[in-house]
Amino acid sequence: MAEKKTTKKAAAVKAEEPKKATVKKAAAPKKAAVVAVNAENAGFKAGDVYQALAAAGKALTVKEIAKAAKISEEETLLGLGWLFKEGKLAAADEKITLA
Repeated sequence: MAEKKTTKKAAAVKAEEPKKATVKKAAAPKKAAVVAVNAENAGFKAGDVYQALAAAGKALTVKEIAKAAKISEEETLLGLGWLFKEGKLAAADEKITLA
């Protein structure tokens, strides 16, 4: 059997070969929820938020209200704004309850 001898020149050529760059794909940005801001939609979302709070019977966070009402957090905030303006809500320690 014949063994191949590696010369210094061949080893140097291998060392000089550029390494392939690994390309990482960036995570796709989250799409923002589109909320129609008009009096009718805000009123319906306020109703959803009010019903969720009334059913819970205790103070909830915005995330908890959104989950209970089955609406997005943006829609929850829209409804909360309506209800705060009407004086139907009270807030304490990042939780919201019916006034």
